[in-house]
Amino acid sequence: MMSTKPTILAVFAHPDDEAFSVGGTLTHYARKGVNVVLACATRGEAGKITVPGMTVDDLGQQREQELRAACEALEIPAPVFLDYHDSGRYERTRTDDPLALMNVTPLEAEPKLRALIEQVQPQVILTFDPHGAYGHIDHLQIQRTTSSAFFSTGHLPYGGPQRLYFTAMTSEAAKGLAGMGRDLDPLIYGVSDSTIAVTIDVRPYAENKKAALAAHGTQMGATSLVGRLSPEERQAMEQRMLGSESFSIGGTRTGLPAFPLRGLFDGLPGFESLDA
Repeated sequence: MMSTKPTILAVFAHPDDEAFSVGGTLTHYARKGVNVVLACATRGEAGKITVPGMTVDDLGQQREQELRAACEALEIPAPVFLDYHDSGRYERTRTDDPLALMNVTPLEAEPKLRALIEQVQPQVILTFDPHGAYGHIDHLQIQRTTSSAFFSTGHLPYGGPQRLYFTAMTSEAAKGLAGMGRDLDPLIYGVSDSTIAVTIDVRPYAENKKAALAAHGTQMGATSLVGRLSPEERQAMEQRMLGSESFSIGGTRTGLPAFPLRGLFDGLPGFESLDA
C-alpha cells in the first residue's frame, strides 16, 4: 500500500554536502509538512580543519555535531548516519581503512540503505549527480549506492520510492567551480539546460542555508576553498547557491505530467498539492 506521509530521503557522503547542494530544498519541503530524512554516509573523519590554530580531539564527533546544528538551521530532523568512514583526499586518503567509503562497494553498502528506505518509506530520493559534484570518490560511491537502492526497492509493500533525483548544475553554473580552485571541465561536470528537470527557488531560505553552512565551522575557515575566495568570487558563489537548486531525473516509476516539473512531487499520485 502506498505510503500516505510525504517523505524525502536525501543521501550524501559527508557533513556539509547537504548545505551546499540541497539545503534550501530541504527547508522548502519541511515547511510544507514533508518528512525530511537526511542520511549521511560518514562523519567526515578525514576532513581538513580549515580554521588556523583550531585543534579538535575527534574530528568525526565534531563534524557530527556540526551536521546536527546544520539540520536545526535547515529546520529538518537530526541526521541518520550510515556509519562508514570518510575516505579523505590527497595526503589524507585512507586507503587501508576497510570502512572508508572508497573501500566499500556499492553492492556491499546497498542493503543498509535499502533497510533505511523500507523504514522511512520515501516517495522521493535525492543524491549526487553521476559525477559526484566534483569527482570526490565518496560522492561517487554514495551516488552509485543510492541509485542501486532506488532500483531495487520498487517491490516494497508501500510502493517504493517513486522518484530519484540527482543534484545538477548547468554547464554555465559549473564554470563557477573554477573559482573554487577546481580545474574541472564544465561540459562534463555540468549539464545542459534541457537536462534540468526541477528548479527550486531557494531565495526565501537563504538565511537558513547561510546558517547551515556556518554551522560546519571546521570546514568553512580561512583556509577552506570558500574562505580563500575573493569578495567578488564569494558574491558570485552566493548568488548561485542562494538563488536556486536544480535537479535532474535519475529514475521514476510514474509518468511525468510535464517537463520541466513544478517540483519534486509533481505528478506523484496523492501528493500533487505539494507543488501546486
